[in-house]
Parts: sequence; structure tokens; C-alpha cells
Amino acid sequence: MKPVRTAARALLASIFVVQGVRSFTKPDDSVEAAGLVTERVKPLLEKVDPRIPTDTRTLVRIKGASDVIAGLALATGHLTRPAAAVLAAGLVPATIAHAREDQSHFLKNLGLLGGLLLAAVDTEGRPGLGYRAGHAVDRSQLALKHAADRSERSIKRSQRSVKRAVRTARREAKIAAMSAATARKLPG
Repeated sequence: MKPVRTAARALLASIFVVQGVRSFTKPDDSVEAAGLVTERVKPLLEKVDPRIPTDTRTLVRIKGASDVIAGLALATGHLTRPAAAVLAAGLVPATIAHAREDQSHFLKNLGLLGGLLLAAVDTEGRPGLGYRAGHAVDRSQLALKHAADRSERSIKRSQRSVKRAVRTARREAKIAAMSAATARKLPG
């Protein structure tokens, strides 16, 4: 399955790397289309931090750079899940922008988004974090139960030992008392 997964990631990432390079090197080609989204995002960015650039050209270049970096990470198999999540998050605004204008781009973006979501949750056949955490909790609870059982058995053994010691001490005290009584009765 690994060769198929590797090829699929590279194919999925290729459009983001190519488009990212284009957006970074020639941002003016995308400024007009991106303006539909960036105009809505500008007030939010200014509220978050006034130092964040809000001009469309710079935002296009930033998105291009992030697409290249995340696309290369996805294609090469490094940090694939976070890379796919970054690409998916960056694709959402473009998909929304295309919803009204161009149905074929909208559907293409939905398909890419679906692939990225699959890549973002792909654990490569290994159990996911949720499963491992739940399994660790189960193992911890089982270990605690075994420890409690062992403690309970130890306590019961100790109680039995104490009872035996008390019985032995009583018997020896009784024997000593009888020996002392017998010694008093003897003349001498």
C-alpha cells in the first residue's frame, strides 16, 4: 500500500506546488481573483494583529509560499497530516469564491478538498492518536485493577499470617502458663 499512498500524495500535492510557485513568482496573475476573498478577510486580519499584511498581492504570495511548502511536505511524506490540513484550510476560501462563478473549478476544488481531508486523517495503517490514547487508558485501568488485586491478596495473606501468629502466641502462652502451674505444684 505504501507505493500507492506515496504516488497519491505526490499527485495530490503537485497542483499545490505548481500553483504555489506561480502565485509566489507572479502574484499579479492571481490578485484579481484573490481580491474577492481577501477583501472579506482584511478586517479579520487587522483585528488579529495590525502587523499582518493585508494587501492582496502579499497575501497571494504568502499563500503561494505556504502551498509550496505544505505541498512538498505532503509529496515527500514529511508531516503529511499537518501539511494536508494546511492545504485544505487554504483551499476552502478559493472553493467558496468559485461556488458562484465557475462550477467546474468549484467541483475540482471540492474533489481536491476531499483528497486532502483523506490525507489529513490517514494514519498509514497505524492506529490513530484517539485509539492509542483510549488503549493506553484501558491498559492503565487494567494495571490498576491488577495492582489492586495484588494488594488485596497481600493484605489477606498478611491478615492470615497475623491470625496464625496470634494463635501460635496464645498456644505458647497457654503452654507456658500450664508449665508454670505444673512447676508450682511440684515440690521443691
